[in-house]
Amino acid sequence: MNKPSLNALSAAVYIALVASALYYFPKTSVEESVLAPIVMLSLFVLSAALMGYFFAYQPIRLLTEGKQREAVKFFFSTIAIFACITGAVVATLVFSGVRGSAVEGTTPIESGKV
Repeated sequence: MNKPSLNALSAAVYIALVASALYYFPKTSVEESVLAPIVMLSLFVLSAALMGYFFAYQPIRLLTEGKQREAVKFFFSTIAIFACITGAVVATLVFSGVRGSAVEGTTPIESGKV
C-alpha cells in the first residue's frame, strides 16, 4: 500500500466491519465469562496493530529511506483523508435521522428487525 487514500479507506473499512460485527452479533452468555475480556483485549490489540500499519508503516519506511518530507506528507494526507471519511459518516448519521437499536439496548437480531 503506497497511497494515503488506500490506507485511510482500509482503516475505515476495518472499523466498519468490527463495528458491524459487534452490533449485529447476538448477545450471548459469553459476556459473563472470562472469555469476554480476553476477546475484547485481543480485538483491541489487533485493532492497534492494524491501525499502526495503516497509519504509520509507510511514513516510517519513508523516514528510514531518508525521505522526511514525503513521510510527513504521506502521514498527514492519510490522517486528512481519514478525517474526511469520518466526517462524511458523522454527517450521514446526523442528517439522515437514523436511530439505531443500540440506543434501545438490543441488537437488531434480538429486536426482530433483521
